[in-house]
Amino acid sequence: MCEFVVISDCKLEILIVMCSVRTQQKERTRRNIINAALNQLSADKSFASLSLREVAREAQIAPTSFYRHFKDMEELGLTLIDECGLALRQLMRKARKRFEQGGSVIVTSVDTFMEFTEQNPNIFRLLFHERSGTTFALRTAVAREIQFFIVELSDYLHERGFSRDSSYAQSEAMVAIVFNAGAESLDALSQQRGLIAKRAVTQLRYIASGAKLQHLG
Repeated sequence: MCEFVVISDCKLEILIVMCSVRTQQKERTRRNIINAALNQLSADKSFASLSLREVAREAQIAPTSFYRHFKDMEELGLTLIDECGLALRQLMRKARKRFEQGGSVIVTSVDTFMEFTEQNPNIFRLLFHERSGTTFALRTAVAREIQFFIVELSDYLHERGFSRDSSYAQSEAMVAIVFNAGAESLDALSQQRGLIAKRAVTQLRYIASGAKLQHLG
């Protein structure tokens, strides 16, 4: 015989609040784990060299608690890459808004990207290191995020009159130059960063000029 338990409105409200608090606490711990992993990256330490215990200690949780949020370190890495990819796409949109205010598209793009690498060095370190890392799943995820970046730029160029093929070719070359400049600037001095950015602008202008000539021809 089935028994039905009647829960009063007051008790139900308490249960809902308790569930909400647990959910928020779980999300905070998950975010702490993500930040702990990012904070430990450096020029000499890639994500692949991080241990679960190191991340747990930085996040101030027991190693066993890690598994309540991520299956393993690879899943954490994939989550980090997803977040980094989102940051890159937001970066592209930020640059587009700056374009609308006038000025050089190329200079604005490079300045925006260099600001991003300076303010978020470990996000870029993750993408740069894992792009050629030892874990296939992470390499694939980084390649996918960079591809999204290329496609967004390609769509922007196509909207400005270039053919699909020309837009994509320009985007691939431009993204390669900007990413290389970003990687080189990570541990550079302020003066060196300026020279790296200036060189990237020159290289991008060569690509843009060549594309325009081909388009007009």
